[in-house]
Amino acid sequence: MNFRCNSGVNKSWMRVSERMLGIVFALLIAFFIKPVFAQSSNPPSASSCQSLSNLSLSNATITMAQSYASGEFNLPTASQGGFGAQPEIGPIRAFCRVALTLKPSSDSDIRMEVWLPTSGWNGKFVGVANFGTGGSLQYQSMLDPLTKGYALAANDTGHQGSGGSFAIGHPEKLIDYAYRADHEMTVQAKAVVAKFYGKPASRSIWIGCSLGGVEALIEAKRYPEDYDGIVAGAPPNPFPLFNAMQIWGAWLNLNHPESNIPASKVDMIHQAALKACGSPAGLAQGFIEDPEHCTFKPESLLCKSADAADCLTAPQVERLKQLYAGPTDPRTGKVIFPGPAVGAENELNIASTKPVQPPVDLYQSFVYQDPNWDWKNFDFAASVDKAKKALDGLITVDSDLNAFLNRGGKLMLYVGWTEGHNGNDLARYYKEVVKNAGPAKANSVRLFLVPGMNHCGGGMGCDTFEKIGVVDQWIETGKAPEEILSSKMKDGKTIRTRPLCAYPAIAKYKGTGSMDDAHSFECVKR
Repeated sequence: MNFRCNSGVNKSWMRVSERMLGIVFALLIAFFIKPVFAQSSNPPSASSCQSLSNLSLSNATITMAQSYASGEFNLPTASQGGFGAQPEIGPIRAFCRVALTLKPSSDSDIRMEVWLPTSGWNGKFVGVANFGTGGSLQYQSMLDPLTKGYALAANDTGHQGSGGSFAIGHPEKLIDYAYRADHEMTVQAKAVVAKFYGKPASRSIWIGCSLGGVEALIEAKRYPEDYDGIVAGAPPNPFPLFNAMQIWGAWLNLNHPESNIPASKVDMIHQAALKACGSPAGLAQGFIEDPEHCTFKPESLLCKSADAADCLTAPQVERLKQLYAGPTDPRTGKVIFPGPAVGAENELNIASTKPVQPPVDLYQSFVYQDPNWDWKNFDFAASVDKAKKALDGLITVDSDLNAFLNRGGKLMLYVGWTEGHNGNDLARYYKEVVKNAGPAKANSVRLFLVPGMNHCGGGMGCDTFEKIGVVDQWIETGKAPEEILSSKMKDGKTIRTRPLCAYPAIAKYKGTGSMDDAHSFECVKR
């Protein structure tokens, strides 16, 4: 008996068979694969934290891997932080704390820590910068990203203790301080993150202010692939030129006392500048909102007859002009680095005969390599030239950040108007970065000049505002921030809010509503 195959029945049977195989295959996946996914989504345990002690890393030794329950970890007594005021937080969340020592050179001794949330990790990583001359971890600044669910890392810049003497006779330690410690920390921290969570971080963000702001720019320049977003606050760049400005006021007062302005006149000068350039809201809150366009002239304070408490003598007027202008090269008359902006009179060193210590540390230890070098011998030609030769390319950054921006990196710059670093100088640098990047990358850089904010925080203005989250959202959406809500905190409570506007816009009072409420202001182009 011959049987002929019916083609229609055969095709139907094949379709049914394919569907049955698909069902069987799906069941197999559900049975075998799903438990693996479910297991990987479980939060890491204390034992998985401790197991990191056995992780093998190049040029690195893990010295501690300890798990802390919520509220169990207390910040070290001498913990530091330099990124401005932050709202109070509750108990420190549960996390895995990993300490490492890095030795990328024979003279390196870099201490770092990685903090890993044991639940609620948002899948991202934050690098936390240092402050001043480094020498310790900025524990206070590490709390904010941890609280928000980021894995994070910080380091001591390759030495322990304050001051710059670590660099004398130790060129490798100076390299660690300048850039190597941050990069090596980033590489090792990412490896720890990937091991702990079973996958790498989806994106990485750097945050720093002051020294940390320079570290931020160095990361963008030297290692453009380390971070996807960077927050650079008050970067004193070029560092040695900024430090020359910090020495300027005390040097003038010491060497030319005939023009000195007494400390009793500092507030008088500030009030005169405020009256000349403050808006109604600025006058009410105690700061100038737009120093860039302030027309205050020291000559307006010239005494009409004899010296008095409410005026300046002719030599004192010239001294004030010198302080605002900043130090000049005696050979050319060119300004080396501008002095603080009008409105930041407390930062002018008007009556000081001794500079703050960090610039002395830099010239003594980094430039002259001599613990006995005396700042009183500072030469605004020879000393600056020597600093440029020793440190250019080490802790200075030019305005070509295209490698970082071209790979999609986002850069947020900010500085307070009432600090020693003149906001006009950072605006100049911002414009150069944007010009070098070209129109297509203009939306990858933003600058925020913060009215009334001191160095990285403090002052009369609204100094508390989101930074990491702003850059994270910027990366996520591609939409550059044009306005950020800022607050003034007192005793952990918000007493005032105001919008921060992307340069060149400023927040202008609408004329109605409370001056303490951000809704009463709008960002307008100048």
